[in-house]
Amino acid sequence: MPGRAPFRIGDHTIPAGQRATIGLPVSMLPDHTPVSLRVHVIHGRREGPVSFVSAAVHGDEVIGVEIARRLLDQKALDGVRGTLLVVPIVNTFGFLHHSRYLPDRRDLNRSFPGSETGSLASRLAHLFLHEVVARCDFGIDLHSAAINRTNLPQVRVSPDNLGLMELARVFGAPVILPSKERDGSLRAEAADRGVETLLYEAGEGLRIDESAVRIGLAGILRVLRHRGMLGGRVPTGPKRPPLLARSSTWLRAPGGGMLRTLRRDGQVVAKGDLMALVASPFGGEDLEIRAPNAGIIVGQAVMPVVNEGDAVFHLAEIERQVEGIVAEDVALHLSRDPLFDEDEII
Repeated sequence: MPGRAPFRIGDHTIPAGQRATIGLPVSMLPDHTPVSLRVHVIHGRREGPVSFVSAAVHGDEVIGVEIARRLLDQKALDGVRGTLLVVPIVNTFGFLHHSRYLPDRRDLNRSFPGSETGSLASRLAHLFLHEVVARCDFGIDLHSAAINRTNLPQVRVSPDNLGLMELARVFGAPVILPSKERDGSLRAEAADRGVETLLYEAGEGLRIDESAVRIGLAGILRVLRHRGMLGGRVPTGPKRPPLLARSSTWLRAPGGGMLRTLRRDGQVVAKGDLMALVASPFGGEDLEIRAPNAGIIVGQAVMPVVNEGDAVFHLAEIERQVEGIVAEDVALHLSRDPLFDEDEII
């Protein structure tokens, strides 16, 4: 029988059973240093889905880069069925300058679908969307919170998409948070093209959180196995099944001053619980931030200096337990128990 056809991307051809890192030209820096979108292609010998894993769409969200790096070192990828496209750094400009944005101050994740003749952000969005994302059956996009905020590991999915909900359950992050696609986002454009895309959020900008990295890596391997791209041994499911959130809201500082937080990511709170205090540098009565409803903390500010109206806590209201586990147990195990055995991830 004839072998599987090679995979073509840009001007490059990767034969079946091989892997290669290729560069797709993006632009020239002012000093004429070329900049490319680097894609690692693993083109399996056997037929299967085409999928992508991407990170650093926002250049300061480095945790995804570390997850992608560890993914590419996994021995399980040697037997991939189908084709896996891994892009550890989408926004090279922002990554090099420790910035969320591109040099033109545009947010790449609000610039899709882009165009070949538009702004720098628009051109990069167009290239990534058409050369990588649109060629896939599904994908996983890796993010973190912005600088001076942190996110509990969570997967965000489009509401009412049962296929994505199943992938989110398999991924196994502590919380599944339904979230509408925003105009100009990668998720929105991928959805319009029938490419199911999970969004993994974890950790803080410009920081590496080991637990969040391990959860993300294990989740990706599970999803690839679930979709028939991997055989052999991959990490087992998490010890605590994920919670499904009904909705979420940001609690904001009632005034400016020094912030003292009394809760942390992963804790479950009841309506009326005291979450934080904001104090004037000159003394006086503290301003209280209390929970407007019961929920689990899925994100929070880590900067102790706040302005009035700054977002302090991201509180998710739990709709149900995806597989019957109570919310109080999740908070307890997040604070005390490892989510994965030490030998589960290479």
